[in-house]
This record gives sequence, C-alpha cells and structure tokens, in this order.
Amino acid sequence: MKHRFHFLLMAAVLLVGCQSENTDYELDLTLEETLKQASGGIGKTFYQLPKSHEYDKIPQDPNNPLTSEKVLLGQLLFHETGLALAPVKPAATGTYACASCHFAAAGFQAGRFQGLSEGGHGFGLNGEGRTKLDSYAEPDVDCQPVRTPAAMNAAYQEVTLWNGQFGATGPNAGTEAEWEYGTPKEDNHLGFQGLETQAIAGLKVHRMEINWDFLREKGYLPLFDAAFPGAPANERYTREKAGLAIAAYERTLLANRAPFQEWLGGNISAMSDKEKLGAILFFGSAGCVTCHNGPSLADMDFYALGMDDLSACPEPTFRAPADDPARLGRGSFTRNSADNYKFKVPQLYNLTDSPFYGHGSSFRSVREVVAYKNAGVAENPEVPKGQLAADFRPLGLTDQEIDQITFFLERSLRDPELLRYQPAAVLSGQCFPVNDPDGRVDLGCE
Repeated sequence: MKHRFHFLLMAAVLLVGCQSENTDYELDLTLEETLKQASGGIGKTFYQLPKSHEYDKIPQDPNNPLTSEKVLLGQLLFHETGLALAPVKPAATGTYACASCHFAAAGFQAGRFQGLSEGGHGFGLNGEGRTKLDSYAEPDVDCQPVRTPAAMNAAYQEVTLWNGQFGATGPNAGTEAEWEYGTPKEDNHLGFQGLETQAIAGLKVHRMEINWDFLREKGYLPLFDAAFPGAPANERYTREKAGLAIAAYERTLLANRAPFQEWLGGNISAMSDKEKLGAILFFGSAGCVTCHNGPSLADMDFYALGMDDLSACPEPTFRAPADDPARLGRGSFTRNSADNYKFKVPQLYNLTDSPFYGHGSSFRSVREVVAYKNAGVAENPEVPKGQLAADFRPLGLTDQEIDQITFFLERSLRDPELLRYQPAAVLSGQCFPVNDPDGRVDLGCE
C-alpha cells in the first residue's frame, strides 16, 4: 500500500507539471498568434528591438550614419555638465547637461513631474528632489511647459517632442512655413530628422556651448576628429556636429533587455502567465496596439485623449500657465485647428522609472492610465469632444483585465539595466546628471 501511494503521488505531480507546462505553452502560442495578427502577419520579429551595437538594424537618419566613434562622443556630450557655459546666472555654469532631464535611472526622463535644468538644485534619490532655486525668477528657470518625454527608443520617432515640431521629414513634410527663423524650429531647415534637429536646437535652447577652449582643455577634440573625420576643421567642432553625435548616441538607447524582448527572443520563461495574459489583451481585444505598435510600442500619429495639462499639477510648476500654447499639442506647431489638443503617441518601456504620465503629468501610476483609457471619459474640460480620438471610448475591461495589462506594462516592458548606457565619467571629471552643490551631495560626488 505504501509503494502504491508513492506511485500515485508521483503520477499526480507529473500530471500537474505537464498540465502547467501545457497551459504556459498555450499562452505562448496564443500570444504569438495575437502578435502575428497585430503586426499584419509579420509576427514576433516586428516587435524586437535590435542590440545597441547593431547599427545596421537601428533606424537612423541617412544624413547622420551611426558609427561607434560618433556614439561614444555623443554619450559623453549628453552627460557633460561642463557644456553649461552660457547660463542666465554665472553661478550655474557647469551645473547641468542634457542628462539632467533625461537620465538613465529614470528611463531617460526627468524623474519628476516637470524637468528642471538651470535654476534647479538638488537631485534626491532619482531626480524627484530637484527644486527651484529661490534666487531664480520664474522666467529664468530652464524648464518646459509639458512633461519631459523619454529619450529612450527614440530611434523609432521621425519627429520629436509631444507636438512633433522637430524634424524636417516624415510627418513634418509640408510644414516648412512653421520653421520660423529666430526660434528653435529654424534648425529644421538643416534637413535632419527629429532626434538630430532636437539635439542641435537643444544645445542652444538650454544654453550649452561647444567651446573650442573647453573641448581642447578637456580632451574632446580627438573624439570630434574620430567622429567626423571627413568634416573640414572649421566645421568639425560645432553645435551641429555635437548635436549629430548626441542624436547618434540617443538612437542606441534601446530597452532591448526587457522581459518582453527576452520572450520575443525565445525565452518563454522571461514573462509570467499574468504578464502574458496582459500582453494578449494589450495586443488583442483591449485594442491598445491600435496606437502603440512596432518595436517601441509608439506611433508617429497624434491623438487627443483629453488629458490635463501641466498647469493642473498639484505641485508647483514653472513657465506653464493654463493658456500656454503647448496645451494645443500638435496644433501649437502646425497652427491647424484640426490638430489642436493632439499629442504624439509615446513609447511604453520603463514607464515606472519616472512615475508621471501624460503630457501634463496628470497620472501618477500606470494603472491610472489604463483605467482612464478604459473609462474613455476626458479629464480636461477644455478639450472639445469633437477633437477626441475615435478610439478613445469605453473599452469594457474588467478590473482583473486592467491589472493584467498593467502588469505587462510595468514588468514585461522594463529593462532593468539602463545604467549600461551611462558613462563611467565625463572628460571634465564633473558630476552628472547634475552638478550644482546640492545635487553633488545627493549624488555622492562630494
């Protein structure tokens, strides 16, 4: 009897194990088929992000081909607080960089509801502790009237910013009349795509300079020589070339170690059953994939979803009044009323690294966003109903389904190793992503 009991117990364990494996595999098969339908028959490869060194697979501007030398230079310039050479107040010299509002630990966002560069101090644990200096009047603070978008996976965006104003090609073809000289948009006339144009314009907007003496003293000149060997010497150490290098680096910022990416590569244990159920809903019946598709789960279209603006934040915001043109989204750039309140679809990786969502940071958790889209009711009364996207309507998801989608977004799409994109040091030896006295203390640079 004892031996018979052990036999039956072993048989039961094996049966449960087989059933569990079959159930798991059935979920994988269902997800594979769902992805195939969502991708127009292509399947899993449609969603795979390339490795960061696979330059031939990364979308790039044909006028700015990727090279390892260019990417290295861009990585250093992106984090180099020493480029802050033209601040409003001399005391802020050398205290901020591109990375101040786009750093790795925050998913290449700001780590707070509103990015704060010059005029800010401190850092906290992950950017949340940065606040305005009392010595700065609001007009002098370097910040934007919308939430800082992620620089990650941006290789899949032909135009950039929430309103898509940077970039001379793709969706911006035919918008030349809006590229006003004397504004940052004039750099669209250089003919580059969005990432390149934004980087070139951003250096000037954020009062950073490509200064010959600084580059020579800190050892950057040889890196420019290696990155742009064909450029004449008088055109090699310029804001344009620095911007091209920064954009080249940004194109390699890919969340290709996220569990979903591992699953796409064949590791079916990289995602839990709950995550797979969420993915099946996301790419299937919930319809999220209608707007969030492709390797970065973004889109180059603009939609009105009725989200609140940054001026409605409960926290103090700066240079973001309720009547700021930024509230009009794409319409603020095209000046076409049909584009009003429409914003570019964002990428969806590493969302929890900077827990602020929507162009106005009006949501503070991923689940809130999923629930908002499920309800299909606009929170911003200023947005006319006629402007709202046709797919912004009640979806009828259950609480369990909302949880499953949230689980997929938060866990499956989070690359846990983004610090690999951060340099060990910049050539100036200064602290980054911020270098003000309080920031250095918070970052342990003192």
